[in-house]
Amino acid sequence: MIYDPLRDELYTASRGEGALLNDRRIRVSGLTSLDGALLGTGFPFRMQEHIDTYLNTFKALYPLVSDIRRAGSAALDLAYVAAGRLDGFWELGLKEWDMAAGVLLIQEAGGFSTDFGGGNDYLKTGNIVAASPRVHKEILQTIQPHLSKGLKK
Repeated sequence: MIYDPLRDELYTASRGEGALLNDRRIRVSGLTSLDGALLGTGFPFRMQEHIDTYLNTFKALYPLVSDIRRAGSAALDLAYVAAGRLDGFWELGLKEWDMAAGVLLIQEAGGFSTDFGGGNDYLKTGNIVAASPRVHKEILQTIQPHLSKGLKK
């Protein structure tokens, strides 16, 4: 569950039961490429040693998409991916509580959430890419060349 008090929106999901926004079923965006995508992100304020790498991933994605937003709440950004309001999201250095509910929402809404290497260690690494299936693949392909060796996991 993720609650947005400013909009009075409650995002809920249960494994195998789908994802909901205020009791209405939600799905990830149907966008099939980065062209025209609206992405969300957050700055790695806890991992300042990776700021250059992060900025390189930002610079690689920015010309390929419609826009990139930073709202300030990773949990809400992930909920927005699940609801199709954002086409994708990436960030590094998050905590488990920033991601867990949003990842389930995205999975139940038809999207993917992985670490930067395409695996399932995002809760351990704190690094996440989340999006609809095709956009997810393109985000990973775009950021991979710009990641330091330690972030490719």
